[in-house]
Amino acid sequence: MPHKRKFTESLQQGLKTRQESGLLRTLQNNSGLDFTSNDYLGYSQSSDLKEAVRQAVTEFGVGCGASRLLRGNHPFIEEAERCLAQFSHRERALLFSSGFSANIGLLKALTTSADLILSDELNHASIIDGIKLAPASKKIFRHQDFRHLKALLESETYERAFIITESVFSMDGDLTDLTTLCEIAQEFEAQVIVDEAHATGIFGKNGSGRVEELGLENQVLCTMHTGGKALGVGGAWIASDAAVINHLVNHSRSFVFSTAPIPALVAGLQAAAKKRMSDGESAPRLLELATNFRNQLRNAKLNILESESHIIPVVIGTNAAVLAVASALQEDGFDIRAVRPPTVPEGTGRLRITLNSTLHSSDLERLAQKIELHVRKLEK
Repeated sequence: MPHKRKFTESLQQGLKTRQESGLLRTLQNNSGLDFTSNDYLGYSQSSDLKEAVRQAVTEFGVGCGASRLLRGNHPFIEEAERCLAQFSHRERALLFSSGFSANIGLLKALTTSADLILSDELNHASIIDGIKLAPASKKIFRHQDFRHLKALLESETYERAFIITESVFSMDGDLTDLTTLCEIAQEFEAQVIVDEAHATGIFGKNGSGRVEELGLENQVLCTMHTGGKALGVGGAWIASDAAVINHLVNHSRSFVFSTAPIPALVAGLQAAAKKRMSDGESAPRLLELATNFRNQLRNAKLNILESESHIIPVVIGTNAAVLAVASALQEDGFDIRAVRPPTVPEGTGRLRITLNSTLHSSDLERLAQKIELHVRKLEK
């Protein structure tokens, strides 16, 4: 079949081009001390969560068999959603199998062609894809530039406006000024949607994120939370008022047309939320480690952008340079990966370092020294 061979050859040529430009991505097994995963609290190895998952599989089986609107809805899922709503300080919660699924189903369900979506330029790929599927007009405001956001709200024509942002940005590690953003939204009668993926488990008394921490629940339409990061499990949920959740049950295509989350995932998420609500030590320890580590890197004159969180980028520059530093650190026993375009802008190839609460201060001191050593070698 010549046409098939021609097609696969074109794919192979594309991969070769990526390799030559330092952009080829390959799958790697885990090796070395973890500075790459999003298991921020170490919950993925929790004996409590493992037991909850075992019990769920024994009692309910390995799958739910259908979408929630057919035969896939079960009382244990509704119980978990009540727990996640309490955890999130909201009236209701709706489970999805992944954060990507939640985000691509949200904005299409909520907006019409008369509406306007305003999105921070550094929002995650799942938000970007969700926006593309929505019928509303779309405008991107410069990262954390609220003057630009206001200018767009003033100049555009729309029936309703929706502002969407992450609360902790996944590649820069900076925090959105949610209080100011909500004030702007109130001025223009816009709805605010906050993706708490990298804040869930870390911020707030319950651990549901920065909206909870800042007491902004009444000013935010809905929040999206993932269970596969700090909570150590998987899946995701959207938390909001009952009217919003009922609307999503009827209109969110990634919910309506997806098989219900498996019992192990549902039970694991509920157990993780309960664990976090009673765990007052892990998140504060993580944030303290992060503050100290950021100070070490800044003292070494390394570029960590405006990171204020447990996600700490070290900007190296070219693809070749960041790959070289990451490889050297892996040889030193640290599992650190290079992040390159298009995930980040051209010329800002970086190490994306994520901390977890199980690390020791000595690990961070040694890592900071090694990063400085390898970066200085490149500069010579």
